[in-house]
Amino acid sequence: MNIHCSRRRVKKIMESAGIQAIQPKSFKPQTTESRHRLGYSPNRLLDLPDPNRPSQLWVGDITYIPIAGIGFGYLAMLMDRYTRRIVGWDFRDDMSELLRVTALQRSIRLVQPSASLIHHTDRGGQYAGARYRGILARASMRQSMSRAGDCYDNAFMESCFGTLKTEMSMTEYRGMAAARQELTEYISYYNTQRRHSSLGYLTPVEFEAVA
Repeated sequence: MNIHCSRRRVKKIMESAGIQAIQPKSFKPQTTESRHRLGYSPNRLLDLPDPNRPSQLWVGDITYIPIAGIGFGYLAMLMDRYTRRIVGWDFRDDMSELLRVTALQRSIRLVQPSASLIHHTDRGGQYAGARYRGILARASMRQSMSRAGDCYDNAFMESCFGTLKTEMSMTEYRGMAAARQELTEYISYYNTQRRHSSLGYLTPVEFEAVA
């Protein structure tokens, strides 16, 4: 026998019976592997004043993007903390060492920063490998990592990812190529057209030009 009943009625009956529905948790990939034996760099930002010129401080992180058929793609980015310019990025279907190394190498080739720049990320093993640290050393960059369990230490990068996903109305892409194309277009827009209130309503590229 078919019995028609509204969701509100079902909810009241379940509450009166002390029954709670089981909600399956949506899967979210872990992009930070903080339990590793590669060593951690100190947080150099704790007693550091805010940067006052470009190429003093870069912040970086990795985020995931839903891709139909394979699950997720992974985006690694580095951003200049002073100008908010995304100086380098890479997008791949795994979190291999090549993902973050490519983003770093592209950043260095584009900007050619001066020595002593601080490179800040979370404590993930993705940024603690010998190859990655070797590139930082050759570029005379000082590595900095967030404190354990403190997401606020890299809040600017988290905020940048939040802006990116919101403004792109990001859902599930039909493939890696489609996602890469939209990311390329958005990052170009973010750097050259999107005005930031924190930069006096200039774009990152405009702000960098007058800095």
